[in-house]
Amino acid sequence: MAEQIQKSTENKKDGKQAEKEDKQLEKDREQQEQIRESGQLTLSESKWSHKLHLLSIIGEVEGHECLASVNKTTKYEHVLPKLAEIEDSAKIDGVLVLLNTVGGDVESGLAIAEMIASLSTPTVSLVLGGSHSIGVPLAVSTDYSFIVPSGTMVIHPVRMNGPVIGAPATYDYFEKMQNRILTFIANHSRAGMERLEEMMMNTDMMTNDLGTILIGQQAVDEGLIDEVGGIDLALQKLHEIIRARKNEQA
Repeated sequence: MAEQIQKSTENKKDGKQAEKEDKQLEKDREQQEQIRESGQLTLSESKWSHKLHLLSIIGEVEGHECLASVNKTTKYEHVLPKLAEIEDSAKIDGVLVLLNTVGGDVESGLAIAEMIASLSTPTVSLVLGGSHSIGVPLAVSTDYSFIVPSGTMVIHPVRMNGPVIGAPATYDYFEKMQNRILTFIANHSRAGMERLEEMMMNTDMMTNDLGTILIGQQAVDEGLIDEVGGIDLALQKLHEIIRARKNEQA
């Protein structure tokens, strides 16, 4: 009788262990699918006991038309709903934005940047390979920003593909669009509007284009980025901001 009870207990334990392993496998599959589809992941096993959302902005920021399947892209229709969900969630404590982008569609990039900037949830960005063009507003949209020593940022005028009809009207439109970008950057960084315009129209750095390339510490010196650092400092800073916010609310 005692042996039967012991075997029954062992079977129950084995059943619970198998169920636990199945749930973990299902969770891992869901995370891998989430990364593959949108480059996003929720970090729920933090040593600081905070639940973070990881948002990757990579390749080219896609606009209202789908790019070729061979291009790595960030789709705004994936990012915007997720940011809205994060703002409305009581479970997510902070957002870490990883950037390695060549830029892309201005309207879509600014839409994402405005959404990030308006989040009440603490946010930190980290520029890795590069954050060029519309990637600059995305990098400065967070509460605090980092760039790795070898990371680059490129500021240049708005570009257009295809024929131009009505040059004066097109010029006015481009000027307004550039002012939107520069105003956003100036409002969310330490860089001044006048200096940003100088860097955008610089003719000395790139042979076939206007603009300025900033590497690592140079982006900090120009006031675009807050600090040079990697993933360790970025995570530490995000947890620090989260703790400070929670203490304010207590």
